[in-house]
Amino acid sequence: MTTPATSAGETAPLADPGERGRLTIDQSVIRKVAQHAADAVPGTARTRHRIAGIGLSEHGPSVKVTGSGPDVDLALDIAMHYPNSVPAIAAAVRQRVATEVERVTSRRVRTVDVKVSALLPDRPSRIQ
Repeated sequence: MTTPATSAGETAPLADPGERGRLTIDQSVIRKVAQHAADAVPGTARTRHRIAGIGLSEHGPSVKVTGSGPDVDLALDIAMHYPNSVPAIAAAVRQRVATEVERVTSRRVRTVDVKVSALLPDRPSRIQ
């Protein structure tokens, strides 16, 4: 612990590091943590964004974060590989996302809603 000098030449102890300021975690950080956690669940898939049949980019799950203070609600839109169990993978996504968001950000996850918007084959098609 460092002690700053006072005007009388005496030293005063500093407050504990946790009491010296505030920590603000932006919702974009929570969103990125949730996206990364969902992407890591086996059975989830990345989709290709295409316009007029031309592949532009790949993307993983989209996440919307709501809530305030220490509590957050998450809504995920994901793609899965076919033929996997949709309920089993959705449950694994909920568990992993909630655990990881709470571990990394110390925010309490109240809900994790999962929308499955695409089922993609395990093997890419021969025609792209």
